[in-house]
Amino acid sequence: MVAGEASGDLLAGLLLDGLQARWPQVRKQGSMVGIGGPQMLRRGFEAWWPSEKLAVSGYVEVLRRYRELVGIRDQLRQRLLRERPDVFIGVDAPDFNLDLERSLREAGIKTAHFVCPSVWAWRPERVHKIKTSVDHVLCIFPFEVELLAQHGIAATYVGHPLANVIPRVPDRAAARAVLGLPDDAPVVAVLPGSRASEVKHLAARFLQAAALMHQVRPDLHIVVPAAPGRRAAIEQVARQVFGGRGIENCHILDGKSHQALAACDVTLIASGTATLEAALYKRPMVIAYAVHWLTAWIMRGKKLQPWIGLPNILCRDFVVPELLQEEAQPEQLAAATLAWLDDPARVAALQARFDALHAELQRDTPTLAADAIAQILPA
Repeated sequence: MVAGEASGDLLAGLLLDGLQARWPQVRKQGSMVGIGGPQMLRRGFEAWWPSEKLAVSGYVEVLRRYRELVGIRDQLRQRLLRERPDVFIGVDAPDFNLDLERSLREAGIKTAHFVCPSVWAWRPERVHKIKTSVDHVLCIFPFEVELLAQHGIAATYVGHPLANVIPRVPDRAAARAVLGLPDDAPVVAVLPGSRASEVKHLAARFLQAAALMHQVRPDLHIVVPAAPGRRAAIEQVARQVFGGRGIENCHILDGKSHQALAACDVTLIASGTATLEAALYKRPMVIAYAVHWLTAWIMRGKKLQPWIGLPNILCRDFVVPELLQEEAQPEQLAAATLAWLDDPARVAALQARFDALHAELQRDTPTLAADAIAQILPA
């Protein structure tokens, strides 16, 4: 298996639960190998490289580490071709995994891909690469199976694993107790992303926006879940932004993003899987993103839909604001985030839409995924 970054590691860990329930022998040392993170390691996975190595976004950022990433993929390919696993499962990270999957499939190794690349949102040409690279796709959104079938690609809708992990009715009070937050104060969760490039481009903007919100609402508490390896960089930005004013109300956490989302009233959040997590927690949000200007220019030409945030894509509407690139300035971010705190009717309507979305995505993902993998395993 290969999973890149924190979200892929989480999905892969849940998939491993299903594989181990169906095939207990998978728990044996050396049965699960490749690239993975803490959630996978917890299930006995042997990581030849950590998933953090693949946590890079944007064309410019990838170019800077191109030789390193290609070197890892070549070494991994050669090792897997020697050891010939029963099946290779790429978890997200399509730019890394699809080329690897094609090489393995051509050598007679069965391949599956967990999380359909978002050909329905941008880069539709990737559907041809999927067809030549993958024996079976595990889809986390229901409409993807029919789309892939139109191109002759076998796929199974397995639901979104997070829909089972996250409760339909989150316990805000319990989450606040765990994080040491008061019951009656407004709380904003600030999630500037898990990748180094995201923290570089977003942390200062997000925390400057948080400081502006704190000036307007001095009783506001700010929680910032830091992904593994990102706390020091975020703390440095927080000291620069807050100085000594209000920083006692800015709580930087080691991980705990789910507790932060459960505890908050609203979140300022980087586009990505975390936005779906926020939707499943039924939290209003402002989605923002910024990358190198050249990356943004290239991506703009490949975009197929007006939305980039998963909640908006799945609801087919701008149910939450998206502020991108030059629009993602602290003043605009602060104003859009505070607007949710002043409009309970708008929040209630959004929560109803998110609850319906939660029900649609809720399936027995580990079992369905294991059943799909069983279809392609050698006899």
